[in-house]
Amino acid sequence: MKKSAVLALILLLSTCGLAQSGDREKQLDRIDSAGTVISEIMAAPDSAIPNEVIESAKCIAVVPSMLKGAFVIGAERGRGVASCRTDKGWSAPAFFIVEGGSFGLQVGGQAVDLVMLIMNEGGMRNLLASKFKLGVNGSVAAGPVGRHAEGSTDWKMRAEVLTYSRARGVFAGISLNGASIRQDQDSTRSFYGHMVPYRSLLTGATPVPTDANPFIETLGKYAGGGVKSATAPTTASPASSTATKNPPSTSPSTPPPNPPQQ
Repeated sequence: MKKSAVLALILLLSTCGLAQSGDREKQLDRIDSAGTVISEIMAAPDSAIPNEVIESAKCIAVVPSMLKGAFVIGAERGRGVASCRTDKGWSAPAFFIVEGGSFGLQVGGQAVDLVMLIMNEGGMRNLLASKFKLGVNGSVAAGPVGRHAEGSTDWKMRAEVLTYSRARGVFAGISLNGASIRQDQDSTRSFYGHMVPYRSLLTGATPVPTDANPFIETLGKYAGGGVKSATAPTTASPASSTATKNPPSTSPSTPPPNPPQQ
């Protein structure tokens, strides 16, 4: 009887371990997909986020394939990942859920890639609060697109959060006013192995996991502010490298002796 109970417990623990491993893979896929969304959007200069805009963002949040459905009343729900600038570079990824509703003449349904840029300290404080509503706790507006927007300063005055969406299909009337953002605690636990506070992740108090580096490097590539290493080795130039391997011969410090007198 006791042996059966022990075996059952071992089987249960093994099953839980496999489930957690599988869940973590899902979160890693989300992180990788978020990096892909940024790369693909920025690959088209004429329709990308302007460099000046993305380089000014305090935080970047990406929701790959946010599900939207509508028939007069629209609803959105998606799971995403966010990172903020710190003095060490971009922060460890923080998982969040965005959900809410909008009203308009909407008919249809589709998957949308959503990018949100938090542009100032006020927006960042709202994000760190772990739960806030767009348009209520923080102003939100559609972000400028393309090269022509780089010279405009209107976006600097308009909103704490700028939103971008990439639709895979036909959809009209996209709006995020009233949508709420909150920490995805289940995803946080499955990825980090335990609950990590939103603030600890987004302020840089939590180290970036190695397998999240591709996403962080993508943010650094397009938005600047890459990871700063205090012990980064200096790279020697080819000339100096050659000189180190083959040091030039030095002339003697004293002239050679005079030849003997005949």
